[in-house]
Amino acid sequence: MLRIYQNTYRRTARKAVVYSTKVVCCNHSTLCNITMQSRRKGAGGQWEQHHSRNHEHYLLAGNQARGWTIPPHSRGYGMFVVRILKGALKLRYLVLGGAIGGGVSLSKKYEDWKEGLPDMKWLEDALPQSERWSQFSRNLIEVGSVVKNAIDIDPRLKQLGEDKLSEWRSWFDNRLDDALEAADYQGNQIVETKEDIKSKATVAALGIPVDESRKKYEKLQSQVETLQTEIMNVQIKYQKELEKMEKENRELRQQYLILKTNKKTTAKRIKKSLIDMYSEVLDELSGYDTGYTMADHLPRVVVVGDQSSGKTSVLESIAKARIFPRGSGEMMTRAPVKVTLAEGPYHVAQFRDTDREYDLTKESDLADLRREVEFRMRASVRGGKTVSNEVIAMTVKGPGLQRMVLVDLPGIISTMTVDMASDTKDSIHQMTKHYMSNPNAIILCIQDGSVDAERSNVTDLVMQCDPLGRRTIFVLTKVDLAEELADPERIRKILSGKLFPMKALGYYAVVTGRGRKDDSIEAIRQYEEDFFKNSKLFHRRGVIMPHQVTSRNLSLAVSDRFWKMVRETIEQQADAFKATRFNLETEWKNNFPRLRESGRDELFDKAKGEILDEVVTLSQISAKKWDDALTTKLWEKLSNYVFENIYLPAAQSGSQNSFNTMVDIKLRQWAEQALPAKSVEAGWEALQQEFISLMERAKKAHDHDDVFDQLKAAVVDEAIRRHSWEDKAIDMLRVIQLNTLEDRFVHDKTEWDQAVKFLENSVNAKLAQTEETLAQMFGPGPWTRFAQWKSLTPDQQKRRSVKGELDKILKNDSVRMANLSYDELTTVRKNLQRDNVEVDTDYIRQTWFPVYRKHFLQQALQRAKDCRKAYYLYTQQGSECEVSCSDVVLFWRIQQVIKVTGNALRQQVINREARRLDKEIKAVLDEFSEDEERKAQLLTGKRVQLAEELIKVRQIQEKLEEFINSLNQEK
Repeated sequence: MLRIYQNTYRRTARKAVVYSTKVVCCNHSTLCNITMQSRRKGAGGQWEQHHSRNHEHYLLAGNQARGWTIPPHSRGYGMFVVRILKGALKLRYLVLGGAIGGGVSLSKKYEDWKEGLPDMKWLEDALPQSERWSQFSRNLIEVGSVVKNAIDIDPRLKQLGEDKLSEWRSWFDNRLDDALEAADYQGNQIVETKEDIKSKATVAALGIPVDESRKKYEKLQSQVETLQTEIMNVQIKYQKELEKMEKENRELRQQYLILKTNKKTTAKRIKKSLIDMYSEVLDELSGYDTGYTMADHLPRVVVVGDQSSGKTSVLESIAKARIFPRGSGEMMTRAPVKVTLAEGPYHVAQFRDTDREYDLTKESDLADLRREVEFRMRASVRGGKTVSNEVIAMTVKGPGLQRMVLVDLPGIISTMTVDMASDTKDSIHQMTKHYMSNPNAIILCIQDGSVDAERSNVTDLVMQCDPLGRRTIFVLTKVDLAEELADPERIRKILSGKLFPMKALGYYAVVTGRGRKDDSIEAIRQYEEDFFKNSKLFHRRGVIMPHQVTSRNLSLAVSDRFWKMVRETIEQQADAFKATRFNLETEWKNNFPRLRESGRDELFDKAKGEILDEVVTLSQISAKKWDDALTTKLWEKLSNYVFENIYLPAAQSGSQNSFNTMVDIKLRQWAEQALPAKSVEAGWEALQQEFISLMERAKKAHDHDDVFDQLKAAVVDEAIRRHSWEDKAIDMLRVIQLNTLEDRFVHDKTEWDQAVKFLENSVNAKLAQTEETLAQMFGPGPWTRFAQWKSLTPDQQKRRSVKGELDKILKNDSVRMANLSYDELTTVRKNLQRDNVEVDTDYIRQTWFPVYRKHFLQQALQRAKDCRKAYYLYTQQGSECEVSCSDVVLFWRIQQVIKVTGNALRQQVINREARRLDKEIKAVLDEFSEDEERKAQLLTGKRVQLAEELIKVRQIQEKLEEFINSLNQEK
């Protein structure tokens, strides 16, 4: 019996319909395939049937045998139905295939995208559990509140404007809120209050130790400090960028103004460049330290006066800005302040050594400028002094300013206060005389008009330095107060030069304030103008002329006199420097004919290159040389510990098994504790020794220049002092050394011979030290005493007597313990008493120690000789060997540890430590290059000093010649 199971249809290449029918053969219980083929034969629609048979029967025959019939008309209907089903099934397969294919493709894309994501499993280990994370979240919130309340933005940033400040705070709040939201997102399961952190009882209840909580709190505090530091760094960077942009903006505005007013800029540009060039010459001279007397002979305006006489206010009035700090009766000017006034489109101030420009039209910049001046003054005072000779140089530019260079000096005092140094009064007098003694200096003598003229101290000093008054300008300040307090006729005498015996080029009266600290220069000058318009001194008949009053007339007169003095003396000063340069060049050629004039900076750069070359040479040392140096240094560091703490105590244990047990215990303790650190110390000393030896060999080269020796030594010492071995090296060495010491079996005859030799060399070195100690203890031998006419001291004679008794003990018991028993000590003492030698037990023990050590070391040498040929016996019998060679095995283990340690240290030196030392040396060189005082201390000698002076004189002469050329062009 056949049962139809499945039909499939396909078309052949001849366009015939081939369908296969899967049937179940009931007779054979198998699945049979019967393939039937129909092919169109003609246009009439007739079919030629072909079929194939499986199991030797036809489908039709089988159907007829079972009583099935297939009518002809039903066959065509059935084929139609089959075609319909075929199309439907094909559509289903297309839909299902597309759906399945799309799903597989989408799944594959999803897996690829998922694999491309970073692995975040490390967060599970890095982030704490939910309880701890909740605690950290609350702590972070608390830190946020602390930071918001604690951080105070620098006042300099506030002065940039409320808009910038609010922008900064909003940025910081957003960053902080983002951090808090991230913390809440990760740990929002448990909430911990502020009291839970501060209360120890609650912390203990949560299962967190108090110490751990304290550590976390300290960690949070350090994080707050770090955050504050970062904020300050960002603030400073922001401020510098802002200053840079403001400077560029001012430069653009100046260029625009010059282009706009092109007709009047030529003369102004020459004037500006002239005063700047002249100020640069004075700056060069301020650092010129030499025995020649040309340093301070260039013209400048020296402002002198009694303390609180108003000299600083006069200078501010001339500069049209309140640029100096003020105090009520307190000494504010503690160092000379050189102010270069120049004409410019904008009113700005700038220090010589910085790029920042202070806008003098803004009160915030003025406050910053005054703070900076006060800071520099206080920083210049060192060693308990009250005043300093260090010059603070600044430039003030602005519209209508008269070109000149003024030096404001500390006010002259008559009485010192308790907070001043004992030499303050004399220091101020000497400083003032030094500046006024310059024959080309213009003395601006400031006299307080509100006090009696007889109380003045400055007039006497001025009269001593300029008795004829050829370069003195007298200025009477506080005339408004003087008019109310003093006799007007007396004021007229002062301003006409009839009251003081001193003489001056001109006499001026000014008003520099109304006693209000907050008044601007414009308000003060307006008050001054109004005062002199209404003053009875001006309206009544007298000697006061209009050109003798107001700060404006004073600045014009001082500037005119300054430039007149410059034109009269500059050629003479240039010729003097030219002669000085010729003398220095001649001296150089006579002393150093084959050397070029190299200053300290050039010499420092050359020394820096040589030092760095030696560091490179350090990395080229061969591995064998490193191994030898490290092995030697390691044994030098470790030998004493091996003998005193391991070998000698173990040798006194009494048996070979006890010896091995004690050695294992002590070696392990040593490797776990002291050995790694000692090894690193030995490695560092070996590195230092090799580097210093390279530097010493470089000194022996034929082209060596000894001028660098002091500098090189200082750089190397400082770099070595700073350098430390990498921390993780100790842990790495500990593991290597413990593993090496676990090996207790000598592997071959070569290693055995090396260990025996190592033992013999070590014992011989220790024996030599012991014999030297014995020689000092017992004195010279008979031959030495006879040949060198020496004798024994009483103590040495007594020691020899004790040694004789101890030798008897060793002779009777050659294999014995290291310590003497009580009976032995008593026997020795009594035997010595019979010879009238009185000693105590401690004296005997002191003598016994080196005597027994010598005896033990000699026995160790004999054992080493016996073990030299006992290797094969050792390999066969091991610890039961008839010849005791445990000390050879011990020293073999020590030797192996030294080998592997030396190899590890060599790799660390080559791969890490040499580069780290190079980095330290470069850092030290960079620091030294910025420290002029240190360079002056380390690079010394006549050659260096003469070259420095010659270079300085050349620079000054070149600047003077450039200035003279520009000055002649202006004429």
